[in-house]
Amino acid sequence: MRDWVEFAFFMFVRWLVLLLPLHTAQRFGRMVGTIAYHLAASRRRIAIDNLCHAFPEKSKQEIETIAKGSFRNYGIAMMEFLWFPNLTDEHCARLVKVNNAEILKKGFLRGKGMVMLSGHFGNWELVAFGVALLCKLPFSIIVQTQSNMLVDKVINEHRCLRGNKVIPKGMSVREIIKTLHNGGIIAIAPDQSGTMEGAFVDFFGRRVATHQGPAVFALRTGAPLQIGFMMRQSDWSYNVLLEEIQTDDIAEFTDDHVLELTRRHTALLEQYIRAYPDHWLWMHRRWKHILSPATTASLENSVYG
Repeated sequence: MRDWVEFAFFMFVRWLVLLLPLHTAQRFGRMVGTIAYHLAASRRRIAIDNLCHAFPEKSKQEIETIAKGSFRNYGIAMMEFLWFPNLTDEHCARLVKVNNAEILKKGFLRGKGMVMLSGHFGNWELVAFGVALLCKLPFSIIVQTQSNMLVDKVINEHRCLRGNKVIPKGMSVREIIKTLHNGGIIAIAPDQSGTMEGAFVDFFGRRVATHQGPAVFALRTGAPLQIGFMMRQSDWSYNVLLEEIQTDDIAEFTDDHVLELTRRHTALLEQYIRAYPDHWLWMHRRWKHILSPATTASLENSVYG
């Protein structure tokens, strides 16, 4: 019964958003994010704690402003996502500007498939939808299955409206490798908490468990590794910048190379988050698994003697 109630509420909000002009839906999302900041106390505490560790030099007021901006960004992104069925080619061209699409096309033309990364930054759903549509290169998006399967079905229908497909996370390795060998593009946002068995790399001054799948896929198949960042502008449109993660010097598959490639894309994500801190999803428990300074020193001593 609970799933049906959640689904009915979700579909009502979706119906309402689809009735609105895009700019009104975006402003509605901003308002929803502001309300959530005040009502979702536990998530607000997580966001502020994360920000205090990431930016110890910032004042309490600066931290709270960024946290509120992060909630607003999430609200806007979700309303834009619900508006996808209304998003024509013309809407998309006005909403999303890909500044250097040639990087994506150049990587794709290497013929080895491609691993395209994003973070939970800006509107991560729109970057996959918009870049694939504008560049006419469909993505296979690795997604987390929602607990409510009714909602999950509609969410995935939105993701696949214009040619993209989804690959459920957790049971996807064989299909990912097959897609890359066939020259396809895999899209994934690997910036949420990794497992204790994952790679530990520096992220905002702490050694944190990080998903190593993108590095493994790129090194196993020879696929180029790129990452896209979507920055919201004052007119509510987005600029997208694509960056290539250099792999030429670490093409051989080894554990050390997987770690190094994971470190590289994580460092680039941090660089953009520092420039646009309110664009990232701070209310997630990203630093759930970290290495203490003592553990880090012990590991370094064991490696370097």
